[in-house]
Amino acid sequence: MKKIVQTAGRDQLGDFAPEFAHYNDDILFGENWNNQDIDTKTRSIITFVSLISQGITDSSLKYHLQNAKNHGVTKEEAAAIITNTGFYAGWPKAWAAFNLAKEVWNEPTKAVSEKDKYASTIMFPIGEPNNAYAKYFIGQSYLAPISTSQVKMFNVTFEPKCRNNWHIHRAKTGGGQILIAIGGRGYYQEWGKEPIEMKPGDVINIPANVKHWHGAAPDSWFSHIAVEIDGFETSNEWLEPVNDDVYNKLK
Repeated sequence: MKKIVQTAGRDQLGDFAPEFAHYNDDILFGENWNNQDIDTKTRSIITFVSLISQGITDSSLKYHLQNAKNHGVTKEEAAAIITNTGFYAGWPKAWAAFNLAKEVWNEPTKAVSEKDKYASTIMFPIGEPNNAYAKYFIGQSYLAPISTSQVKMFNVTFEPKCRNNWHIHRAKTGGGQILIAIGGRGYYQEWGKEPIEMKPGDVINIPANVKHWHGAAPDSWFSHIAVEIDGFETSNEWLEPVNDDVYNKLK
């Protein structure tokens, strides 16, 4: 363990109160804080709890909060300790202590992206950017394999306003696709028909050889499980994009 050395007493009071400076630097910190009958982290906690209990919320408390942080007390631990102290020492004292603790444990919090927020609402992973098919989409989509044997299933996620091009699942027999909506709000549309709104739990059966598109609503993320149906001589035929005149009519 690194030896604790304190000079604040002599730095601030050496000329005015040399005896007090000696007790502070050499006894309180030099001997007491270096005594390992209790570890330094625990001693740090005891110290700032004692100060809060007495209503001392000046620079000395901030120093000891910083000292506690330096010796391994986390922000979560500090918050729990101050909360517990508030019940016994007084709620206003805890409030005052929190104002200083927020300055000490000031690590920036990682911003949560809209993608991460949405991902937490669905049970399947969003997966990776759907780069292999990006040229057939307007906007960003993501693809996560759910099953690649027996029945092929993929979670396809669309950012708001993202949609795929008109396309056809070709097959001589069988084929087609099933869409199972699992998150957000989106649309499915067949050529010559009105769009169908899709919400979690909705299922769309797409016959083979039918021209269609699907994607997110303008104001929402959207995810569906795409289930590929086996057939004979199957292929995908990608066609023109869904232009804004068609898409902007959606709500």
